[in-house]
Amino acid sequence: MKRLNRWIYAVIGVIVLLLAGLIYAWSVLVIPIANEFTNWSHTSLSLTFTICMTLFCIGGLIGGILQKKIDVKINVWASGILFFVGFFIASKAQNIITLYIGYGVLAGFASGLAYNSVMSTMSKWFPDKQGLISGILLMGFGLGSFIIGKVYQAYTPSTIGGWRISFLIFGVILAVVLIIFGFFFVKPDEDFILIVSKNKKENNIKKEVGIDIDAKQMIKRSSFWFYFVWAILLSASGLALISQASGIVNEIAKNIDASSVATIVGLISICNGIGRVIYGGMFDKFGRLKTMITVVVVFLVSSILLVLAFNTKSLIILIVGFILCGASYGGVTSVNSAFINLFYGATNYPVNFSIVNLNLIIASFGSTIAGMLYDYTGSYISTTFLMIGGIICSFICTICIKRP
Repeated sequence: MKRLNRWIYAVIGVIVLLLAGLIYAWSVLVIPIANEFTNWSHTSLSLTFTICMTLFCIGGLIGGILQKKIDVKINVWASGILFFVGFFIASKAQNIITLYIGYGVLAGFASGLAYNSVMSTMSKWFPDKQGLISGILLMGFGLGSFIIGKVYQAYTPSTIGGWRISFLIFGVILAVVLIIFGFFFVKPDEDFILIVSKNKKENNIKKEVGIDIDAKQMIKRSSFWFYFVWAILLSASGLALISQASGIVNEIAKNIDASSVATIVGLISICNGIGRVIYGGMFDKFGRLKTMITVVVVFLVSSILLVLAFNTKSLIILIVGFILCGASYGGVTSVNSAFINLFYGATNYPVNFSIVNLNLIIASFGSTIAGMLYDYTGSYISTTFLMIGGIICSFICTICIKRP
């Protein structure tokens, strides 16, 4: 295929991740499902999201390994097919296991394949802007849950079981778009990378210098494990909030309509997307340490605001907390990509990046634990205390990371 302007590849990557990011709309997608199956507990429904995140990580890892053996286009096409099958099965669910298989296993795995394909292919067109391009691409992934959540709220039939039609439509759209866009997944040749790298302008900050190593060498280094735990703690906090966001709004603002709930919850996704770009650009300009500290501090402030919102029953404070939480959680994902590229090089990036994303397997239990805490306490304020504990511990990890 003829080489296109590199920003076209970026746009394609954003669109693919926007669609693949629908799995993060779970807190909105689950509402009509919970209304139909009132005997399913918050814990069992939250487990669907945990399974989805786990298979997302596994899909990303397998996709990274396969890229050394097969064309990345095949991964994208397989993702489209799996999305269709997953949403088709989920749409037929009459028991929780079927929902786990369709949405949790198949859709989660498909999303991981698409995610890794975009990040490891489209980011190669921007060796001079790794933080920024990571943020831009991941912005699509973050905004996906908001856009799809709003569409879902607006067009899903209000009758019991109406969500099944929406799930079928999602499956068809994802399959068609991913199969078509898969043809545009091509990597730049060495000449292009050299030309761009020679034109790169260095800024005035003192850069950390990385090394080019494979996954086996990477996991032997303490810097990787401190970062891995940092990502687990903050991702668990973000996922706990995302999975319970609708319930939090309903607890603080009684009798609020469903459309308003979707809009407020959607702010997390919007700011998640914006935060990915902001923190990605910050990583390029100010470096790794300042960016990570900023993410942690803003995350902590936002969690404290959520506690205050519960105590005052203030919807305004809650919205501000959601905005800052969303931006901070978005920063984690863009830093993941830029950190791995900076510390451990581009040669083994597809596998190394998928390794660090395995943090989501553990972090995804944040949503399950949050659901259990609600079942036990009867209040979503327990989720905010869970977040604060994780965020404080993440700061310790931040200052322990040393350059490789």
